[in-house]
Amino acid sequence: MSDPTARALRLLSLLQTHRFWSGPELAGRLGVSERTLRRDVDRLRELGYRVAAQPGAAGGYQLEGGASVPPLLLDDDEAVAIAVGLRTAAVQGVGEGEQTSLRALAKIEQVLPRNLRRRVSALQEHTIPAVRSDARVAADVLAQLALACRDHERVRFRYTARSGTETSRLVEPHSLVPRDRRWYLVAWDVARADWRTFRIDRLTDLFSTGARVAPRELPAEDAAEFVLAAHAGAARRYEATVRMRATMGQVRAHFGVWAADAVEGPGGTVDWPIGGPSVPELLMALLWIPADYEWTLLCDDDVAAAVRTFRDRLARAL
Repeated sequence: MSDPTARALRLLSLLQTHRFWSGPELAGRLGVSERTLRRDVDRLRELGYRVAAQPGAAGGYQLEGGASVPPLLLDDDEAVAIAVGLRTAAVQGVGEGEQTSLRALAKIEQVLPRNLRRRVSALQEHTIPAVRSDARVAADVLAQLALACRDHERVRFRYTARSGTETSRLVEPHSLVPRDRRWYLVAWDVARADWRTFRIDRLTDLFSTGARVAPRELPAEDAAEFVLAAHAGAARRYEATVRMRATMGQVRAHFGVWAADAVEGPGGTVDWPIGGPSVPELLMALLWIPADYEWTLLCDDDVAAAVRTFRDRLARAL
């Protein structure tokens, strides 16, 4: 190989596939002398790759890990495998890394050639995960929205509300938030001049406008808190208040954002509003109250009757 740049890339690819290469073997693979090989190794070191050299008859070269991650050289199959893995991790919420997987996916899909994008899409389309159907979100949509959030670029889409009404939206994306096995877009709605959250599985015909805008300040500490607050009062058919004998600091420390609407109560207590579309879902909040808290449930007659019925069912089961 006569071109130094092409030869350096080939050398890097070989070093990434084996833990150790002898000098003669590497030189033979590249079709150069061992002296030229040493110059190519030095060139890689100047680019930030830590290549260790072992002298002697049994000597050779190997790529070491470093304090920072230098550019990786991937072949087509490796790039496809990584992209498919990141799509799966982002959409299915593998571990705690949905956002990290999504950021990496957006970067990789941005530079993939068209033929590799088709391979990734085909693999993902015909691989059926064993998850709830309502949890599926197109990874292409997530990646496109992630780039729009990063670049502060306005996007258009069609959105179907819970009521079934479909509208056209022009928004300035801020963040993507995974919650309860679903993904939400936090964005500034241009026509409504206000912040909104959108369930991404209800979003279609996504289009990037190319118009970039100055970032806006979100009216919350972070996007996750904004989504929680936006949905806190939704579908609360049943409501009650837990009056706990505790300080506000204790309640905030234990419940976090779930106690965002807690207020000071009488006589050194804290009132924590809870609710849900059903009594069992309302009662789930009570399971999180620490065992050493003294507390009282304040509710209307309908909720009280349902709670007593549920209490009796538990007693019979025990």
